[in-house]
Amino acid sequence: MLLGTWNLENLYRPGGPFGPEDEAAYETKLAALADVITRLDPALLGVQEVGDADALADLAGMLAGTWHIALSEHADSRGIRVGFLSRTPLVVLSDTTAFPAPLRPVQADDSGAAVAEAGRGLLAVRAGALSVAVAHLKSKLLSYPDHRFHPRDEGERARCGAYALYRRTAEATALRALADKLLAGDGRARDVVVLGDLNDEPRAATTQILLGPPGSEIGTAGFAADDRGDATRLWNVAPLIPVEQRFSRVNSGRRELIDHVLCSHRLIRRVTAAGTGLPNSGVPELPSVGPDPAPRRSAAGSDHAPVWVRVGN
Repeated sequence: MLLGTWNLENLYRPGGPFGPEDEAAYETKLAALADVITRLDPALLGVQEVGDADALADLAGMLAGTWHIALSEHADSRGIRVGFLSRTPLVVLSDTTAFPAPLRPVQADDSGAAVAEAGRGLLAVRAGALSVAVAHLKSKLLSYPDHRFHPRDEGERARCGAYALYRRTAEATALRALADKLLAGDGRARDVVVLGDLNDEPRAATTQILLGPPGSEIGTAGFAADDRGDATRLWNVAPLIPVEQRFSRVNSGRRELIDHVLCSHRLIRRVTAAGTGLPNSGVPELPSVGPDPAPRRSAAGSDHAPVWVRVGN
């Protein structure tokens, strides 16, 4: 069974302010996305940057066989949201943006305005015996007042970077709270996966929040030994990805792994492989992106590589 996550980058039908400029560009994008999903052949795929529910349905219609869709009802200011494509029927368990109590709202901009919820929904579903949560945390690609993507000065850049980090940290905390509900203190017996575009790398503090109790990470001496933390711990499969493939986006020429798959104790011992891009296809070929997403609105495919894990019985 292959499980994965993929940021589809601006999946809108044409004609709006954020998606492809014309039908031809849209059809080219869908064909590129469908080709990757067909070759990836996932049992379940968490997706991000779905700007139009009909566009995700169009994509599913290009795939062979029957596919089931679950889509969060909570979108950001551009209308993008998270969702799932699945070979098996899905039951929605949770769709929330709320920060967990008693976490307070965080500062969002220079005016002092505060936000008390995630910018995009945190969606959890059940697919058979598997419980999966998908998220798209606050971006590292910063935006500034008046819809600018470039700061007036370095002070503004630093402040907006801090506001984004505050929000991403709070969102990671909310996602961990959702994971706790799915694990229910029984990760040794429950198949639970948390995946998505976390917008930071494996060792970033925001990503580490999701792991739960410290210790026992893959590659450490404690991994092979059971302990009390296993019941609530999640394991990031990043160390299992071949080093040369360990990136899912190229930001200003720099490779970074910002899309992740985390598994419960019951699942992690059954993982047989993990990777980015397509299995057995080597290093992903990705464009380098800059601070302004507008130039790629009609680009084919995605600026992210899928991240996947294969799980045995």
